[in-house]
Amino acid sequence: MATAAAARGAAPAAPAILSARGLTKAFKGFVAVKDVDLDVREGTIHALIGPNGAGKTTVFNLLTKFLKPTGGRIAYDGRDITGLAPAEVARAGLVRSFQISAVFPHLTVLDNVRVALQRRAGLATQFWRSERALRRLDGQALALVEAVNLQDVRGSTAVELPYGRKRALEIATTLALEPKVMLLDEPMAGMGHEDIGRIVDLVRRVAKGRTVLMVEHNLSVVADLCDRVTVLQRGEVLAEGNYAEVSADPRVRAAYMGSEDDG
Repeated sequence: MATAAAARGAAPAAPAILSARGLTKAFKGFVAVKDVDLDVREGTIHALIGPNGAGKTTVFNLLTKFLKPTGGRIAYDGRDITGLAPAEVARAGLVRSFQISAVFPHLTVLDNVRVALQRRAGLATQFWRSERALRRLDGQALALVEAVNLQDVRGSTAVELPYGRKRALEIATTLALEPKVMLLDEPMAGMGHEDIGRIVDLVRRVAKGRTVLMVEHNLSVVADLCDRVTVLQRGEVLAEGNYAEVSADPRVRAAYMGSEDDG
């Protein structure tokens, strides 16, 4: 695990591209996230794990600005983004997959990716443009479809795709937004073993040249894929390190009570 970043060409001691200091969120007196410090280093795959109710999704929502923090600061790429709107941070390259990415069930795979490219190019609502003008994006769209190994189903509608391949399409639409940092919220959820293997390989490939922060409940995936792991419990950071370090921590073992499913 310690050499995974180096294997992808990332510097193990790279600077943090996404950071939080004292990140806190309270809901009517209930503190869901409390004083979380987090550094996601450039070029790494970083996992955020923890048992049910640990605050993982709340942290994701705070980092991507779907929630406003009660306290603390968030910095991205050297810029304080604490007060920015979700669309602003997405345009800056901090993109949350499976929520920002739009997959239309009755459009083809290729057209779904083209729509995402239109959004990046400022053409998302300009459907009055000629078909010829919009088709100029087809070359880029096909390249992204090929990047996620969906070229054999590029003419199929999204609703026809098996679950795992639909997730691959969602990653393609996210890549269309040219993210510097991709935030993946449980990308393996609901998948069978074969689909998990495909998506693990896909995440590993698309992580080259960018940074990934992921919430993932499958600890085997975390062990295989991630350079660094932050463990949350009751909204606070319990442990951090590579997978071998955090999995050997008695506090982490106690938090999971021997379970590999953190929900």
